[in-house]
Amino acid sequence: MRKVLLVIAFVFGAYFIVRGIAELFVIDWSDSASYAKDWGGPSLAGVLLVHCGPAIVSAALMVWWFRRRSRARG
Repeated sequence: MRKVLLVIAFVFGAYFIVRGIAELFVIDWSDSASYAKDWGGPSLAGVLLVHCGPAIVSAALMVWWFRRRSRARG
């Protein structure tokens, strides 16, 4: 059961990471109308926080998990 939950967590984490990276290329940085109605809008900082924040947290947790696992195995 633990392995199933771990796989699900990594799938969601990978989704957040891909979504956060894609958001950087999808929005038009110079046109605030392109992101004004997105979650976190109308400010660019809010949109990036809402879309890229979970990506940063997911990536950090994945790195932490892999490092912890590699240290435990020695």
